[in-house]
Amino acid sequence: MKSRIVLFFIAFFVWCLLSWIPDWQHLIIGVLVAGIVSFLTGDLFIQRPHILKHPLRYWYFLTWYLPVFLWQVLKANIDVAYRVIHPNLPINPGIVKVKTLLKSDTALTFLANSITLTPGTLTVDIDRDKGILYIHWIDVKAKDVKEHTRLIVERFENILKKIFD
Repeated sequence: MKSRIVLFFIAFFVWCLLSWIPDWQHLIIGVLVAGIVSFLTGDLFIQRPHILKHPLRYWYFLTWYLPVFLWQVLKANIDVAYRVIHPNLPINPGIVKVKTLLKSDTALTFLANSITLTPGTLTVDIDRDKGILYIHWIDVKAKDVKEHTRLIVERFENILKKIFD
């Protein structure tokens, strides 16, 4: 129940930011939408809502995760754009297996989305029990799981562990 309440307030806050017009019609619709979303997906949102009470987690998110994520997205965009402009650039696409130490659903979801939103990589599958993600990579640079993990996962994993685990 707590996760639904937390999700309601987060969804309503995001709705208010996106609608940006503080009139009563938008607020009523925002309450309805946030209520429906929290009712339908509240049990999927977060299993441990008490972790959202720690302000240090927000600090890590804003000062560590966002800059690292945005920097990785920028670098990957430039890399993919360079590959498109120069089609003779060798690419080696493939699906690789990486390991993660993250355990919570929210942390795994953030990791998978961070990888997917970084151009050139796409999370295909997650094996939560074994801590394995399968990633489609536009240019596979190594052959072993440890090297794949170092190149793809480690840049996000340590930060997400401090935020969600």
